[in-house]
Parts: sequence; structure tokens; C-alpha cells
Amino acid sequence: MNIFRLAGDMTHLASVLVLLLKIHTIKSCAGISLKTQELYAIVFATRYLDIFTDYISLYNTIMKLIFLGSSFSIVWYMRHHKVVRRSYDRDQDTFRHLFLVLPCLLLALVIHEKFTFKEVMWAFSIFLEAVAILPQLVLLQRTRNIDNLTGQYVFLLGAYRSLYILNWIYRYFTEPHYVHWITWVAGLVQTALYADFFYYYFQSWKNNVKLELPA
Repeated sequence: MNIFRLAGDMTHLASVLVLLLKIHTIKSCAGISLKTQELYAIVFATRYLDIFTDYISLYNTIMKLIFLGSSFSIVWYMRHHKVVRRSYDRDQDTFRHLFLVLPCLLLALVIHEKFTFKEVMWAFSIFLEAVAILPQLVLLQRTRNIDNLTGQYVFLLGAYRSLYILNWIYRYFTEPHYVHWITWVAGLVQTALYADFFYYYFQSWKNNVKLELPA
């Protein structure tokens, strides 16, 4: 654990709390992509298969439970809550997200650290997380309706991955033989997908205007 890893975890947790705050208090999921939330649920379900078999620390277990529980609860709210689901813009959220799953699975079968079920699923979750934000970004570009909480949610998600890159750089120079090409490459791809959003987010913040993405 180092300051960059901790900051990344807390930023990731903050993104989830912001989204849950929006859903629970405003009873709205407007501007939120269900497709992205479903992909994140798959990511956490396949990454944390070891939650009840390999104990690392109490902190690690709690964080896993939080991300598992929050991802599935968000999907449930958007699909089944009688008030929240009415605000879901299914006509605009049409990205064929399941077409991202198969390529990531095939890639994991080819590129992994060890050919075991858990390791392949772990690699799959890493690859899928790298592109899971795509439906959300496409939805924001289509609707151009980005409220403050939605903008903060997406920004915090991108910031979490950026902080993890700093964590990897720190560990590379402080830990002998620390090399994880799978997470490094996937993390760089994931961060690059946020570049356009970050630019417009900071522009709106600097000019104190409403955040809008180009169509």
C-alpha cells in the first residue's frame, strides 16, 4: 500500500458514493448508462472470485464487498426500482456493450499470467474494465445532458485509474521485479479513453460553465 494506491481506492470509492447519492437522494439515473453499470458488475464478479478463498487483509475484503454490492445494487435500481428506472434513457443508451465481452474473454484466454480459471477471469476483468466506460461516454455525447453529479462520477472514475498509474510507477521503482504488463497496458488504454472527457471537464470548471461534450 502506498499513497497513490490509497488515493486511487478512495477516489474509486468516491465515484461509487456519488452515483449512489444521485440514485438514492434524487431518485434519478438520468445520464447514467445501464450498459456501463452492467459491464462493471461483470468486471467485479469475475475479478473477485477469490473473495472467500484467498484472504489478503480486512481492508481488501471490505473494498471487494463494497464494489461487488454497489455495482449489482446500481444495476438493480436502474432496472427495477419503480421511480429510478423511469429516468433511464434507454433510447439513447444503445451501445452494444455485450460485443465488448467476447473480445475481452478471447484476449484473456490468450494473454494471462497463468492458465487457470481464476487467473483467466482476472485478466478478462482487467481487459473489460478498460473499455467498460465506452457506453457511458457515448451516452453523454449523445444526450449532452451532463448534470453535476454525473460529471463528478465520470471524472472520479477516470481519476481513480490515473492515480493507479502513478501507483504502478511508484511500485516499479521501489519494488524489485515488479512487472505487470496486463494491468499496465489495460490501464493506459482506459485512461486514454477519458482524455477527451477530462479536457472538457476542466474547460467547464475553468470557465465556470455547464459541462457539455461535443456531439
